[in-house]
Amino acid sequence: MIGLCLGLAGAVWVELPTPAFTLAWTHTIEKIRWEEDYRVTAEGLVLGEARVKGSGAGMEIPDGAELRNGSWHYQRQLPPLQPLRVGRTPEAGDYQLCFNQRCRPMSDWLGPPQASQPALELWSCELSSPAADAG
Repeated sequence: MIGLCLGLAGAVWVELPTPAFTLAWTHTIEKIRWEEDYRVTAEGLVLGEARVKGSGAGMEIPDGAELRNGSWHYQRQLPPLQPLRVGRTPEAGDYQLCFNQRCRPMSDWLGPPQASQPALELWSCELSSPAADAG
């Protein structure tokens, strides 16, 4: 079964048995929430729709975005990401992973962000165990 792996440089720290997820975070300066929806495929993570509540420094609304329910919705055409690399530091706060109609901070699986480990990778992977903990 394919799922989502979290780790760095190919070292798996956490396996999550989910076919799709939303990566969410709050912009450190503007304090505006961003959300990106991904499907987990054998080729990698496929970005679907993305949403942002507003614009600001370094956060221009992409051309073609539509304002719906207080958020700008847009799509970007990218090849599957394998891996998706994100920065994760104490100063920036934590990301949230949302799946199964529930959002949780990444710290629930990985502990709090640490300056000594400022990056994280997410990728699709063959789960080593069908009982991998998504809870």
